Amino acid sequence: MKFTDVVVIGGGPAGMSAALAAAETGVRVTIMDRWSELGGQLIKQTHRFFGSERERAGTRGIEIVDILRKQIMENPRIEVKVNTDVLGIYSDRVISYEEGDRYGHMTAEKIIISTGAAEKMLQFENNDLPGVYGAGAVQTLMNVYGIQPGQKVLMIGAGNIGLIVTYQLLQAGVNVVAIVEAAPRIGGYKVHASKVRRMGVPIYTKTTVKAALGDTHVTGAVLCDMDDRFQLVPGTEREVEVDTICLSVGLAPLSELISHTGAKMHYIPQLGGFVPERNENLETTAPGVYVAGDVSCIEEATAAMIEGSIAGLSAAIATGMNRPDVLKKRDEWIEQLNILRSGKTGQKIRDGLALMAKEG
Repeated sequence: MKFTDVVVIGGGPAGMSAALAAAETGVRVTIMDRWSELGGQLIKQTHRFFGSERERAGTRGIEIVDILRKQIMENPRIEVKVNTDVLGIYSDRVISYEEGDRYGHMTAEKIIISTGAAEKMLQFENNDLPGVYGAGAVQTLMNVYGIQPGQKVLMIGAGNIGLIVTYQLLQAGVNVVAIVEAAPRIGGYKVHASKVRRMGVPIYTKTTVKAALGDTHVTGAVLCDMDDRFQLVPGTEREVEVDTICLSVGLAPLSELISHTGAKMHYIPQLGGFVPERNENLETTAPGVYVAGDVSCIEEATAAMIEGSIAGLSAAIATGMNRPDVLKKRDEWIEQLNILRSGKTGQKIRDGLALMAKEG
């Protein structure tokens, strides 16, 4: 059975940052991911990031992933296992996994889980018709494989992802008929909303999709107004002609592996659903198990990378790499995360963390 100091499960922005941060202290790291290459959501993010220079402001996600991959490949203390599905984590920190067509086991002194999140679905009539996509699937088709998902798209959800994917669809020459949002106001940044509005895309709030139209594939959609209790308003139905319905209605943390460890979980809507209780250093109530990224809190990729750095350094410190420079660097990343979550845009996350602390 193989052994390493730190195992990172999940090779997205949080996992790659965790692996690099831990390895730079001198520990041995193995990073595992189910896909054929590291990158996670970054491989399809063509927009420029916000934030400070330290948070890679002005850099596109697809460029960030190239930088992180290069750093990982050049670090001799990091072992990369792609095409690897982690099947289970046992109480003695034995990890079972399937790598290609081989089944294996590995143990580690510390484990970092950064498995990300899955897209949520929306219930409406005919939501299983071909032509109904999640926003992440649309991004993958366009930005990874260069395939237009359709010609006339209805976007459901006016959060940052819905607005950004709408802009990317427009850049690809796709007609976005409208964006509909069930809430009374737009959830994403105003700069993104203003950009798509200037390009002629209307945004309808307090509106949802009631049904998809079509027999073998999407040929249209039925929209309907919603009241203040998020109930459909009878008599407000109207049809729009589209061939694609893109759902951007949120993400749910992929926390199944965390449950294997026995870590205490909480249902915190502000953080995305069932998430693990953890301390400031991102260690869960299962000793030696850390979390980072969307699996612990649905947030932007920048926050995921910062959390990854905190978790990586925390895991390394717990193995004995508690040098003053490492402790200082972790404190700096914690401060940076707190700054990122300050202000109006971070209120939801702060509320969720406060609720978790209260329940814990």
